[in-house]
Amino acid sequence: MQIIVRDNNVDQALRALKKKLQREGVYREMKLRRHYEKPSEKRAREKAAAIRRARKMDRKRMERDGIK
Repeated sequence: MQIIVRDNNVDQALRALKKKLQREGVYREMKLRRHYEKPSEKRAREKAAAIRRARKMDRKRMERDGIK
């Protein structure tokens, strides 16, 4: 990953770097790797996330179709 510093504006370059790291999911990855996560916990977390995504998609689909 590369960020170009223009006109010695380090603050702007840092903001761009943080935004790129956030978009790539590096912060989330670092948070997850701070402590060991058992495989069963990982499966449960991923399953819960999938359920949340599915429910959110259903809500959006119903809202789009005008059903509520």
